Amino acid sequence: MEADTSTDRHLSPRTTLVLSKSEIEGLVSMAQVIEAVEAAHADMSNGKAAQPAAVAMKLPSGSGAFLAMPALADRQGLAVVKLLADIPDNPGRHLPMQRSVALLVSQATGAPVAIFHGQIPTRIRTAAASAVATRHLSRPDSRVLGLIGAGDLAVEHVRAIREVRGIERVVVWSRSAATVARFIERVERDCPDLVPEGAASPQEVFAAADIVCTLTPSCEPHVKGAWFKPGQHINAVGAPPRPDHREIDSAGMARARVFLDSVPMAMHDSGDLLLAIADGAITAEQASTEIGDVITGAAPGRTSAEEITLFNSVGLAVQDLAIGDLIVRKAREKGVGKEIDLTA
Repeated sequence: MEADTSTDRHLSPRTTLVLSKSEIEGLVSMAQVIEAVEAAHADMSNGKAAQPAAVAMKLPSGSGAFLAMPALADRQGLAVVKLLADIPDNPGRHLPMQRSVALLVSQATGAPVAIFHGQIPTRIRTAAASAVATRHLSRPDSRVLGLIGAGDLAVEHVRAIREVRGIERVVVWSRSAATVARFIERVERDCPDLVPEGAASPQEVFAAADIVCTLTPSCEPHVKGAWFKPGQHINAVGAPPRPDHREIDSAGMARARVFLDSVPMAMHDSGDLLLAIADGAITAEQASTEIGDVITGAAPGRTSAEEITLFNSVGLAVQDLAIGDLIVRKAREKGVGKEIDLTA
């Protein structure tokens, strides 16, 4: 993971590239994103990337929360700010609950490099982060992937986890049978060698799987630590970045060895972590290892075949920066997007 020294392309961009959601779809491969996200976490560990906590904004006049998510990285020579809007009323309007847009800026000159729609990059880099954690924390012989949730993020997780482990079976649960049916159809089309199976309950998923990804925007925990099996790895990534939302109960956080994408971000936004600490199930010191430190060797990962590991991810702007750089490079190679001179 040598640093990319070809950052002169960002020194003085004459125009700013604007990319819509449809223009981003399919531009980069999952394998490329996993490597970029892994390098971004290593850069955080080595002090070559800065990832402060997000700035949360909310007013009594509405239920929506707005997060400004910044990051800075030497590898790409870029800074990023993503504005994430978390609007609980949106599903009733047939709109996504979370919407985002990101701005990439040259680290050297401050020139705006790109503005892009955040939905697809967020989904892909979230799955890529789970794959990075799975690569470093799960048992190498893991073959069964379990999913709690069956939407777009679940499909992306199948693609991502298969890049790092020899998955032979996928077991999925969702409250909606129709969502499970759509998921199975998409996975059978994209991965014809897999035969995904619907499960009757979340507990059934945990009973079957070596690796479990929890992917639901839950407020109350619907995953119980009593279901965890020795040697299992869990990626808990679904709950929105709110300190009162969680997927995993306190017993689950206590049973597992917990790894974070970012300690400051988790202590700010992760309900899974903060509520377990408030319940007295774990201490902050017990959940203070970042996955970047495991990647660089600064901290140990899995220590035995029987250990239960859990990666709690709230999503980082440094991941958006990494995938944004990939997307911008590929878009300019292919002539995709609209170039705008913001200085005119």
